[in-house]
Amino acid sequence: MKIICIGAGPAGLYFAILSKLRDPACEVTVVERNPRGVTHGWGVVFWDDLVHGLRRSDPVTCAAILDVANQWHDQEVQVGRPSGAEKPARMGGYGYSVGRAQLLDILTRRAESLGVKVEFEHSPVDASDFPDAELVVAADGAGSVTRTRFAEHFKPTVESANNYYIWLGTRKLFNIFTFAFEESPAGWVWLHGYRFSDEYSTCIFECSPHTFAGLGLDTLSEEDGLAKIRSLFARELDGQELINKGSPWLRFTDVSNQHWYHGNMVLMGDAAHTTHFSIGSGTKLAMEDAIGLDVALRGSESLPDALATYQADRSAAVAVRQAAARTSTEWFENVAEHIKTDPVRFSYALRTRREEAGGLSWLAHRATQYRAGQTARRWVSTAKRRLRPT
Repeated sequence: MKIICIGAGPAGLYFAILSKLRDPACEVTVVERNPRGVTHGWGVVFWDDLVHGLRRSDPVTCAAILDVANQWHDQEVQVGRPSGAEKPARMGGYGYSVGRAQLLDILTRRAESLGVKVEFEHSPVDASDFPDAELVVAADGAGSVTRTRFAEHFKPTVESANNYYIWLGTRKLFNIFTFAFEESPAGWVWLHGYRFSDEYSTCIFECSPHTFAGLGLDTLSEEDGLAKIRSLFARELDGQELINKGSPWLRFTDVSNQHWYHGNMVLMGDAAHTTHFSIGSGTKLAMEDAIGLDVALRGSESLPDALATYQADRSAAVAVRQAAARTSTEWFENVAEHIKTDPVRFSYALRTRREEAGGLSWLAHRATQYRAGQTARRWVSTAKRRLRPT
């Protein structure tokens, strides 16, 4: 089989790896518009469920990722007030983090060692540019060129969240996963901070549109905007600079698709679905997509059957995460109301924000749309258990 993967992110690279492990005779090429080693963002997070999946599908890659991953323990909520910071609250939990660039380097080297051809600085393309490919995997991100080109077949829904955010780095090491909220004259701004290496942490700053405009972040230069945020979070940053790789302030793009494949083209990762950064599932879902398509190809007699199985299985699994992500997005869009309570209650609300039942009606619709009968009911039942408050 001749396979083309568009996009050298976690989804495209990992599927290329699994394709070569499934059949070394496959001709697999990954095309990427960026130069080698260039990527957006800083650190990404994942948990044991992804580790188990990676270990089953490719122990070599799993070991390489865990060898460089940072494991963080506990979560902390800090709430600043005009009179001074409240005592932080702890929420428990643990997970892994790794630099996105380092993760992609591991995946690229593993893919190339197996005979995958990885072409960098490739002009933007869509699936129609590869007429001789038997399978084209569009793993080219939330702004997927292939999905846009064939929108009438994939039938995407693309919506923007209300809040603004920016993905930055810092040398301040957040050894505990940290949520910090500071009140500015224009309203609340908060950060999601976690260490991903011995040198750097990720800092994602977020605020409402009212606060964004009130602080002048819509008109300030990048340097002045970062200086304002750094001053507001001086206590948390301990004097460390904020580092930007050219990321602008954005509003999160929520992507879903009615159909995940068309002909021999299939969507994967953010091209197929996105989940708000506040639940940290983007990398997990992308790599699980790769595993899911590989499993479907192993167990199906034809490519159409494999693609149908892939969509049925993955769309139902992703629906659970997207329901939780949308509930989390809405929670953060109403921080000003939640934060009026005392720090302990606020921290509990933050901890349980994904477990509210509000996403269940949407989830039931999605599950029954993609899975029929008993299978759909099983997914809805699973979602209820996951979303039930503890």
